[in-house]
Amino acid sequence: MDALLDEFDINIIKELEKDGRMAYSAIATALKISNTMVHQRINRLIEQGIIIEIKPIINEKKIGFDWASFTGITLNKDQDSNRIIAELKNIPEITECYYVTGSFTLYIKIVARDHEHMRKILYEKIDNIPGISKTDSIIELGCAFKRNVSL
Repeated sequence: MDALLDEFDINIIKELEKDGRMAYSAIATALKISNTMVHQRINRLIEQGIIIEIKPIINEKKIGFDWASFTGITLNKDQDSNRIIAELKNIPEITECYYVTGSFTLYIKIVARDHEHMRKILYEKIDNIPGISKTDSIIELGCAFKRNVSL
């Protein structure tokens, strides 16, 4: 367990995981601590980068994005990765980007409305970024689960 987190921090995070919209006063009541303490702890966790942000998680399929892929990207030169990542950030359908080892330099998640939309993202947007030599995609068929690490 990381020394940065104590029992209060862990319990506050667990309450937020149940419902990120939960009022600080409700967390305080549930944990039998002061509202001020909850507020201070959450601010500190955000400042330390332990909690990155509190925002809604969108179900892409419910808003018409029925297709998703995990796509490995091979670069001509790995030192171009910062420039290429900046260009990938400009494509709103790319929701995640990771540095990886192995055959690829980067691994991204793409969401699309349908197969034609996916084709356009891959061939008209990503493949036109100078410095990308190859992409290799795996189509996602559904998420079995997604979660934070257990505290």
